[in-house]
Amino acid sequence: MGETTTTTKSLTEQFIELDFKYGAKNYSPLPVVLERGEGVFVWDVEGKRYFDMLSAYSAVNQGHCNPRILAAARTQMEKLCLTSRAFHNNLMGRFLKQIAELSGYEKVLPMNSGAEAVETAIKLMRKWGYDEKGIPNDKAEIIVCEENFHGRTTTIVGFSTDPDSYEGFGPATPGFKIVPYADPQALEDAITSNTCGFLVEPMQGEAGVRVPGQGYLKKAQEICSANNVLFCVDEIQTGLGRTGKLFCFHHEGVRPDLVIMGKALSGGLYPISAVACDDRIMRVLQPGTHGSTYGGNPLASAIGMAALDVIVDERLPERAAELGEYFMSKLRSLSHPDLHQVRGRGLLVAVEFVRPCAKQFCKELMKEGILAKDTHEVTVRFAPPLVISKEQIDEAVVGITAALGRLT
Repeated sequence: MGETTTTTKSLTEQFIELDFKYGAKNYSPLPVVLERGEGVFVWDVEGKRYFDMLSAYSAVNQGHCNPRILAAARTQMEKLCLTSRAFHNNLMGRFLKQIAELSGYEKVLPMNSGAEAVETAIKLMRKWGYDEKGIPNDKAEIIVCEENFHGRTTTIVGFSTDPDSYEGFGPATPGFKIVPYADPQALEDAITSNTCGFLVEPMQGEAGVRVPGQGYLKKAQEICSANNVLFCVDEIQTGLGRTGKLFCFHHEGVRPDLVIMGKALSGGLYPISAVACDDRIMRVLQPGTHGSTYGGNPLASAIGMAALDVIVDERLPERAAELGEYFMSKLRSLSHPDLHQVRGRGLLVAVEFVRPCAKQFCKELMKEGILAKDTHEVTVRFAPPLVISKEQIDEAVVGITAALGRLT
């Protein structure tokens, strides 16, 4: 009789098998299973350490398991976690005040996921359009940009230009016009008397870290103001220090009518998002018109306050500005025949290739202990936690160089 051999699966293989057996296949992640994180690093179930160069799409600006945010969460979890908005709690008002004072707006509406905050902004703009601008009922229009990414709800994917996002989920929700990104004239031409808002990312992250020309946001604000249209900026990924300013729109000195924020608002501990605007807009919402069971709960408020304290006290926007320039200078010094461009702002950086090899590059990076994310086949994003040091950047660049050298 022949010998019987038994193949023992690794821990990584076992966990991935469970994911695919019981989960929906709506993601195509790298074959790594993470179990621990601290600062700029994460460790897999086999014990290997990696640089996290994605930061959960900029949700972990403060670093993994930031001790100050963890302490705030632990303390509050022993007191009270959820009340719903049927009652007041003793932390939400303080949290909203902190956001309002940091962002410079009068009112803040707390939600949970980024997509919920985008939906909230859409409802605010439409309601304002009917109640304040006098747009006929059900005729309000919101202008958005090509290659946008604002979330995954049915309304949001209906105005996406990415087939992976919208195909098979129609019919699209009406009331949206799509114009080219970074094109003020296209925005102006699309506005009608029924336009209530313009929703835009100050930098397009999912589209491949597209940085508009200087002056685009300022011109867009001028056009919106001249036409009595609300200027709404989605800062879910770009805000809270990521691009070298507290908010990306600060690079142009503009003041949008509405600001959407999320991700780093919790430092990666919990889903927290919010929309900030002045009372002239927020007042259109009255009891019963909008809500969220978890929005503004005591645990979220405690976590959010600590997360914002870390951003301010540790000067994370300033760190992102300084270290982003340093990181991009290192990346621009790299040489490879397929390397097309390095671009970005702060610590939201993209490396673009001339051919669709981004996924392969990410797999080579993983071998070097670096986790990054490809997008649109030719672009790889680098967005480490803002607590990264210059020495850690140097160490990461050694691995990036080695991975690039194996790219064929």
